[in-house]
Amino acid sequence: MKKIVLALAMVISLIACTNDATNTMKLKGNIEGLRLGTLYFQRMNDTAVVNIDTVTFKGDGKFEFSLPLEEPEVFYLYLDKKDGNPMNDRLMVFGEPGEINIETTREYFDVNAKITGSKTQDTYNEYKKSKSRFTDKNLELLEDRFKALKAGDEKKADSLSHSSDMNTKRSYLYSINFCLNNKDSEVSPYVALSDLYNAQIKYLDTINNSLTSDIAQSKYGKALNTFVKDIKEKETSETAE
Repeated sequence: MKKIVLALAMVISLIACTNDATNTMKLKGNIEGLRLGTLYFQRMNDTAVVNIDTVTFKGDGKFEFSLPLEEPEVFYLYLDKKDGNPMNDRLMVFGEPGEINIETTREYFDVNAKITGSKTQDTYNEYKKSKSRFTDKNLELLEDRFKALKAGDEKKADSLSHSSDMNTKRSYLYSINFCLNNKDSEVSPYVALSDLYNAQIKYLDTINNSLTSDIAQSKYGKALNTFVKDIKEKETSETAE
């Protein structure tokens, strides 16, 4: 009888350990070149960014955070380098249960960051990479338009302005298609909320209805559904008036 009880206790212990590992995010990494400073581990709480934990560096840039987590969520790492320069000091991380590693540098904390271990982050990186092309193109067009205006060439300036508008529309369409093609990822409702919040309701509604059941019940899936519902109710109310 004692052997049976002992065996059951071991099984329960193993299950508990497995569940702890499954529902925990371990975020660790190294900031090359950092000797002194403070790293703040943050998340969004309603509309405010709040600190979850901090690490104070004295000698090297290694850090580690651990947090109970059941589904992918966006977190932030803010590095206070004590140098009076706030540039390149905030890094967004799409966290998820499991072990995630971040390798970066002191000087270019956000730009040089290499994040591994998060499939959700990989999906978001794919989105950002393509999205940046539209942003870079718009900056190029704006610079050319400024030069055209400076030279007094209004016809060329108008043409460049039209090209910029078309590029912005293509950027919106890319974001919409990305959300629809990644309906089984938390990145889809997150992008809809962060980058498409001012899009036509028909697009947001289509994305919302396309989400898989699991994603629809996720943090960002529920937030998108509430957002779409609120817009529809507001439009209905305005029409009634």
